[in-house]
Amino acid sequence: MIKVTAADIDRFLAEDDDQPTVMLNLLRFKADGGRQRYLDYLAMAGPIVGRYGAEIILAGDGATALCAEPGQSWDAVALVRYPNRSTFVEMIADPAYAVADPIRMSALEEAVLQPIRIMRL
Repeated sequence: MIKVTAADIDRFLAEDDDQPTVMLNLLRFKADGGRQRYLDYLAMAGPIVGRYGAEIILAGDGATALCAEPGQSWDAVALVRYPNRSTFVEMIADPAYAVADPIRMSALEEAVLQPIRIMRL
């Protein structure tokens, strides 16, 4: 899945508790320059993310999976913290983000966006 649909957004917002959320991004790049196109996307999207009070907590290249089924390794992973789920939806609806998102989609063979509720331990 690479494109977020209206049904995805509806399910996502149905669980909005107005608390911070972290989005786990699992990324598999297209072989024909996908990694570079993704870096181009990040250069465009970074300032947009910041305007919405979000922050990239961690981003890095995926190493060889220690324990996984075939095809479950990822080229890169990122954790992005948003003030709440509504903020994420507002960000992806931003006209400036709409310019950057096609670059993201052209870069990715496969992606998973997994929201994570922050646990208080």
